[in-house]
Amino acid sequence: MSSAASVSPEVATFAAGCFWGVEHIFLKHYPPSQNKGILKTAVGYTGGKESSTNPGYREVCSGVTDHAEALRIEFDPNIVSYAELVEFFYRTHVPTTLNRQGNDSGTQYRSAIFANSPDQLEVAKRVTAEVQEKHFTPKGAKIVTEILEAGPWYDAEEYHQLYLFKNPSGYQCPTHRLNW
Repeated sequence: MSSAASVSPEVATFAAGCFWGVEHIFLKHYPPSQNKGILKTAVGYTGGKESSTNPGYREVCSGVTDHAEALRIEFDPNIVSYAELVEFFYRTHVPTTLNRQGNDSGTQYRSAIFANSPDQLEVAKRVTAEVQEKHFTPKGAKIVTEILEAGPWYDAEEYHQLYLFKNPSGYQCPTHRLNW
């Protein structure tokens, strides 16, 4: 067995506004059925207060837990690199607005990368600097995305999972589109 074939799936965790749209755009461009690297996703909550465990949607939306609505991606690094996923994350939202995506505002809608390893932390910082220089510095804009070590993850309620696939006419934040 080659060493490449024995690589385990990795996890990427991103927050970029309403998690419905974040999950939808990643799966639209990396559908698991087409073997583009994403194996499965889940929407949920992370980055909150240690004292707040297993938060629910209403609690997170109230802002008291400090959790972000986020997307957890299980991916095959032999097919898609973490760096590519980080760049795609930046392409598909507005990382220059603090705690806001479109009309959605609050800390739960912040732009954040939750690194699941020291290597991911390094890659996230490098790709962020590259994206800043290429796409935002020329516009006079500054990326405000938080880059943090991943903490506890809590799956969102079942009705949030794959929401826009189950409800194609459901609410989708207009910032969740390809920006370049």
